[in-house]
Amino acid sequence: MRTCLIAVIGVTLMAQTAGGLRWTPPAGWKSEGTAPMRAATYKIPPAAGDQVGAECVVYFFGVGQGGSVQANIDRWNGQLTQADGKPAAANIRKRTVHGLPVTTIDVTGAYTGMGGPGAPAATARGGYRLLGAIIENPGGNVFLKFTGPAKTIAANERNFELLLDSFQK
Repeated sequence: MRTCLIAVIGVTLMAQTAGGLRWTPPAGWKSEGTAPMRAATYKIPPAAGDQVGAECVVYFFGVGQGGSVQANIDRWNGQLTQADGKPAAANIRKRTVHGLPVTTIDVTGAYTGMGGPGAPAATARGGYRLLGAIIENPGGNVFLKFTGPAKTIAANERNFELLLDSFQK
């Protein structure tokens, strides 16, 4: 990942890059840095009344890596369940951002997290929301996953859209 400065109306923001794409996080969203498979991690403080904040992660795995768009949408949807344990109903949309195909998901329910082989069993956290986006890119798809209490996500939904809309070649 590379970082560069961008001046916007007298405010300096840090543009970040992965897979030949660059983006600018919303004002007030500070990157916690990179980690394996994570091009950026943003921690968002809780909205009034929530006990915990949210996390927005930008994942980049490389060209041809990370699985298909549909496989990721299905996996993310399966991470939030209804009271009966079935996957929560998700709103899936397709759009274009700066010439890049983007598939988004918006789903609310009890969040169980990623899980997987060797991972400890997750305790479902009720009242969570996940906003996700997969940006299709010849240099490798970029995946955005924004999770946290529904109220905190709702309070920051516009910031997530600003982040998503900032992606470009």
